[in-house]
Amino acid sequence: MKKLFLAFMTLLGLTACGQENFENVDVAGFDSLRQEPNVIVLDVRTAEEYAEGHLAGALNIDQGEDDFEAKAKATLEKEKTIAVYCRSGRRSASASNRLAAEGYKCVNLKGGIIAWKDAGKPVVTDNN
Repeated sequence: MKKLFLAFMTLLGLTACGQENFENVDVAGFDSLRQEPNVIVLDVRTAEEYAEGHLAGALNIDQGEDDFEAKAKATLEKEKTIAVYCRSGRRSASASNRLAAEGYKCVNLKGGIIAWKDAGKPVVTDNN
C-alpha cells in the first residue's frame, strides 16, 4: 500500500524533489533586491554570454561547469542572499535549487536577462 501511495504522489508531482526551495521574482523585484547590501548578484551563464552583457556588479560562475558547486562555495557567503539569473531563467532556477540544497538563500530572476532587457534595464560589458 505504501508503494502505491508513493507512486501516486510521484505521478502528481508532490514529492519533495519536485518542490522549489528558492524564490522566483520578476524584474522589478529582482532590481529592488539586488540593491540591498546583503545581496550577491550571480550570473550563471557561460563566460562568453557574461562578456556579451551582464548586470553591473554581477559575479559569474557557469552553472554548467563540473566545478560549479566548488566555485560557489569558495566565492559566495551563506549569510547573504544570492540573486541568481541566466539568459531565460531556466539555468538560474536549476542553479538556485542546487545552491539552496547547500544552504544558500536564493532568489531567481523569472525570465532571466531577456526579461531584464525587455523591461529596459541596463546591462554592462567588460568593455564599459
